[in-house]
Amino acid sequence: MQNSTAGINLDCGMSGSHQFIFILIPIVYSSTFVIGIIGNSMVVAVIFFYMNLKMVANIFVLNLAISDLTFLITLPMWATYTARGYQWPFGGFLCKATAGLATFNLYTSIFFLTALSIDRYLAIVHPVRSLRFRTPLYARITCVVIWLFALIVTVPIALTRDVIYITNTNTTVCGTLHLKIESTKWLKELLLATSVMKSLLGFVVPLIIIITCYCLISRALLGARHIQKSSRSRDDEVLRMLAVAVLAFFLCWVPHQVFHFMELISQLSKEKDCTLEEIIDTAMPFTICLAFFNSCVNPIVYGFVGRNFRKNLLQLLRCAPSGPARPHPSISSKMSTLSFRASEVLSLTTKSKASSDIK
Repeated sequence: MQNSTAGINLDCGMSGSHQFIFILIPIVYSSTFVIGIIGNSMVVAVIFFYMNLKMVANIFVLNLAISDLTFLITLPMWATYTARGYQWPFGGFLCKATAGLATFNLYTSIFFLTALSIDRYLAIVHPVRSLRFRTPLYARITCVVIWLFALIVTVPIALTRDVIYITNTNTTVCGTLHLKIESTKWLKELLLATSVMKSLLGFVVPLIIIITCYCLISRALLGARHIQKSSRSRDDEVLRMLAVAVLAFFLCWVPHQVFHFMELISQLSKEKDCTLEEIIDTAMPFTICLAFFNSCVNPIVYGFVGRNFRKNLLQLLRCAPSGPARPHPSISSKMSTLSFRASEVLSLTTKSKASSDIK
């Protein structure tokens, strides 16, 4: 807490301190918390009680929902912090923990989406060769690696956050360590490294992998359509479900990534631009709201889009037993079935090409 007692003066004043932010943002945070907790809890419960946990897709979706729940518990603190006019009352440890969990959720969400995209690519394009890799054991190992790697790359974020007292505005904020507090070379390098890592590992690289997977899937399915026209609607449904998940993440996180990049440029600049800082600090809370809302979108994409999810949910609410003989179909099981059908079509395409070569 020594940083709090020392205090700093902001060169450009308290940018982004507007009364409408202190009213609107807490309402959005509270709504996101309620919707996200209910939605993700339903997804976890339905997957755990009514779906096959031996399926790779179900394992990834379950971990994604748990990741969102882990982050959502911090939203009441962020809502309180904003409603108090950026006055942080929860101490240094919770400041580091909540800031770390926000970035931790960014990494885990995009990593699990990437893993799910790779799994769909292997299931559809390489159905036979991927069988030995697409097992529950490998899926669980992948999840453990994702959790650990996300934790490792999040630790520097937590280390650069602390409670800071701003003397010229008389506010105690939870923010990034200011270079005037610890004017050391390692802090400047660490802040730069975490910013670049957040943009690359948390957005650019996974997005490239996901888009590549979907392009390869689309090319494979389009090449197989002339063999079996009846698979058109089924294949389109697989691609739509995958595309919606990526599009939702893209729309929710792009604005924040853009302003985060602008903030990085502002930090590296030798000359202070108070007008630019005012724009960034005013827009950043809204981009963060949109990014946090992605935790509510995931249950909709992975749960409510499935035709049988509502049946499973109603059965759960009625406390009806699932029955070991015939588990209810789900969005993930449906995706696996469609992948198998698509694989059959691709197999037919390969055989057809082989036959034409022989002739």
